[in-house]
Amino acid sequence: MAASSKEYYDKNPASKAKKDAYNKEFNKKPEQRAKRSELVQANRDKGTYGNGDGKDLSHTSKGLVSKKQSFNRGSKSDAPGDVRARGTKKK
Repeated sequence: MAASSKEYYDKNPASKAKKDAYNKEFNKKPEQRAKRSELVQANRDKGTYGNGDGKDLSHTSKGLVSKKQSFNRGSKSDAPGDVRARGTKKK
């Protein structure tokens, strides 16, 4: 079994710093801020924001869908953007 990304970044602090710098710039983009804002507002409207129910809203090709947080944060093929951002699964 392959090592987790956490294990990799624990062993490679320079890589983690590079990744963190990239994520910091990426998450500043207006379109990313708008996307996060939309999801937070939708979660608040639905009543799931901050209540500890383990649910998240996700952008998918079908629109906003409620999912378990663990599935949402590891999804690879719900929407075209997810595939491009994370790459394809290696065989």
